[in-house]
Amino acid sequence: MLRLALQTATPTPQPPGPEGLIDYWPILMRGAWFLAGFVVIFILGWFVVEPLVARYVRRRNSNNPTIQEAVSRYVRLVVIVIGFFVAAGVAGYADLIGDSALVIAAGTLAIGVAGQTVIGSIVSGLVLVIDPEFNVGNYIEWSGGKGTVQSITLRVTRVLTPDGELVTIPNTVLTGQAVTRPYGRGRRRIVEHVGIAYEADVNDALDHLTAATKAVDDIVAEPTPKAYVDEFGSDAVVCRVHYWIEDPRRQDIFGVRSAYARTVKRRLDDAGITISPASKRELQGRIDIEDEGDRRGTA
Repeated sequence: MLRLALQTATPTPQPPGPEGLIDYWPILMRGAWFLAGFVVIFILGWFVVEPLVARYVRRRNSNNPTIQEAVSRYVRLVVIVIGFFVAAGVAGYADLIGDSALVIAAGTLAIGVAGQTVIGSIVSGLVLVIDPEFNVGNYIEWSGGKGTVQSITLRVTRVLTPDGELVTIPNTVLTGQAVTRPYGRGRRRIVEHVGIAYEADVNDALDHLTAATKAVDDIVAEPTPKAYVDEFGSDAVVCRVHYWIEDPRRQDIFGVRSAYARTVKRRLDDAGITISPASKRELQGRIDIEDEGDRRGTA
């Protein structure tokens, strides 16, 4: 009975009324000031400062879209960081952020854990942006593939492969290995291999391979296309052809190679030169033929 009386006398907790919200009013006001300060800085930086800086950088670096895109991204990142600290100061959290040992310890731990990857990627991204030989639109080759650079962000570089795939590569990968540009200053070198029969006139074949480049409009005359004997294969003489195309970003590379291959096929066929002759193999062995009558007698 005593336990029941105590349970009955215990008051049931009630939700706080309007008077109870007064205790939370300072926290709500600080939150509102923090949000207002961040929104103001974000709008000013995102829609006023960043467009002005981007316009200035675009005017000074009209032929370098890499710097234009990178500056825009970095300015937006700086705006977010400044907005956070300004909002904290407006809301009255500046002393808490500056003096709190917990915040300093957490920040130090985060930097130590993420520094090796995130900061390394950001530094690598800055290196790629500064490099004048690495720009958006360049066609590059690295150990993992090849393609055209589409964008360079803080952490990754996006490359469009010839097959139409968009590959995302960490910046540390590109700065930690050799990156090849098959063409320089707006041109790309194409290398073709053509096998001809041993019975054919090699000099005549090389002349036809070089002359075929003149029939394709997208192949440039300078540098001059060249044809060489590359190796003596088991069934054919392998010839190597070098030619260049202008602005591979706007050219259908596969279309150019296909047009050249069709031209070479037509010219060599007209000249009676066999392309990639069929493989010849010598077979050795013995064939035993069993007489049908002997087989019946055995049965």
